Amino acid sequence: MEQEKKQKARRIWPAVLITALATLLAAALALFLLLGRDGLALMQGFVIIRTQYVGECDLGEVADAGLDAMVTAMGDRWSYHMDAEAYEAQQARRSNSYVGIGVTVTYTEGEGMNILSVAADSPAEEAGLLAGERIVAVDGASILTQEGYDANPVTGESGTAVTLDVVDAAGETRQVTLTRASIASVSVTGELLEGDIALVTIANFYSSTADQFRQTVEDLQTQGARGFIFDLRNNPGGYVSELTEMLDFLLPEGPIFTSEPRYGAKRVEESDAACVDAPFVVLVNADSYSAAEFFAAQLRESVQAWIVGEVTSGKGYSQNTFPLLNGGAMNISTARYSTGNGVSLVGTGLTPDDTLSLTEEEDLLLDAGALDHGEDEQLQRALEHMEQELS
Repeated sequence: MEQEKKQKARRIWPAVLITALATLLAAALALFLLLGRDGLALMQGFVIIRTQYVGECDLGEVADAGLDAMVTAMGDRWSYHMDAEAYEAQQARRSNSYVGIGVTVTYTEGEGMNILSVAADSPAEEAGLLAGERIVAVDGASILTQEGYDANPVTGESGTAVTLDVVDAAGETRQVTLTRASIASVSVTGELLEGDIALVTIANFYSSTADQFRQTVEDLQTQGARGFIFDLRNNPGGYVSELTEMLDFLLPEGPIFTSEPRYGAKRVEESDAACVDAPFVVLVNADSYSAAEFFAAQLRESVQAWIVGEVTSGKGYSQNTFPLLNGGAMNISTARYSTGNGVSLVGTGLTPDDTLSLTEEEDLLLDAGALDHGEDEQLQRALEHMEQELS
């Protein structure tokens, strides 16, 4: 009996080895077909550095540099690689939340950080900080010079404390200690201007923007708004899902967005019949990207909205973010997109009906949210057109 077991084992082992070898060969063939010679060469290069290089190096930095170079060599201005820190920051930004104290600031050497606005229900509001005041020191370190000014000296981890020296409008200095917290960003704001014209500013198309947009427009309608000016200047774009939800809310029945992935069928998003019955004017500039310029383009295509400002960036690819094993990610263009009727903006951008640029100084004030409506020539031109529409 024992002899039979040994003979059976001797017969099984060759079969097991053959099966394992066949599996390895199949895996190697699949890897070759998937990566090709060039992809395998990249892997080979990293293995050689890891096992043969005699000097000191940070393999994480080597990998990040290689991924950066690989994406850059694609020649696509919309695709990019992020290390772990950059990817984490992007995720926070796209969630329309951030960790901080809740102030919007500009920095001027010799003056420190000038507070432009204070977020509602933020640590800054609770501590009594006000727009117009200046932060001159952070945790006892002066920030009045560039040498003492860190890129974001008040940011840090949620729950940690920061002490600020603040100068008020009268020139008096006081010291306040705040606890950093996660703060929801407001991506849509609205106000009713003279003549019952509503100005709606859309900062981005990231998470929760569509909900904020609907609520803002409905509130302005309740206040008596008869026409809407949508400000998408310096808007970096965002999620297609937020864009199409906003377009569906505004526009009558019809196609509103077309996407063509590398693999899969072309998809056309449709709006239902429910819409906002009012004239629209849209403000754009050279820094209106992606969803922002397509929002404007679709409003013009669907309801002949008037566009004021500068030729937009001309982005016509959508990206997917692919997390990597080292904590970083690759943001790669995976689909082409166009308006509902198939108009692409790639390489051309959106040309306004009324082309008008601000001065460099006005652009800086606009970016900081400090440009007065009366000095905003693009807004004034939009108001003139809206008044004609409503007369």
